[in-house]
Amino acid sequence: MKLVEEFKQFALKGNMIDMAVGIIIGAAFTSVVNSVVKDLLMPPLGALTGSVNFAQKFMVLKPGKTAEVVYSTVEEAAADGAITLNYGLFLNSLISFLLVAGAVFLLVKGMNRLREQFEKKQAEAPAVPAAPPEDVVLLREIRDLLAK
Repeated sequence: MKLVEEFKQFALKGNMIDMAVGIIIGAAFTSVVNSVVKDLLMPPLGALTGSVNFAQKFMVLKPGKTAEVVYSTVEEAAADGAITLNYGLFLNSLISFLLVAGAVFLLVKGMNRLREQFEKKQAEAPAVPAAPPEDVVLLREIRDLLAK
């Protein structure tokens, strides 16, 4: 039973909830980045290189059942049993990764800057002296009463 209690305590901590929210937002952000790569970046890059769709850029390493056929899509090659090197899909994934990594880097850099500013303000703020313990306060009161 102790294990269940420990898990509840772990799962209900604030950090766990924050992490869950971060994962959900990260998943949504990833789909946006994938769309930016697929729909906004790759078409102009494809137009510059003479190919409209990078996802369909591949090289046949081993032909399928009908070896004399030239495959026009990755799906067509896979359906025929061909082994392909899908460098266009890799390029899409690489660009997506670089965009996500860049965005995360900028986010972390911004958070670090905010934390440094906060810590600097905390260091500049005058330290409030700690209140003396209750027994010291009582002893001082007794001393003051005896002095009268």
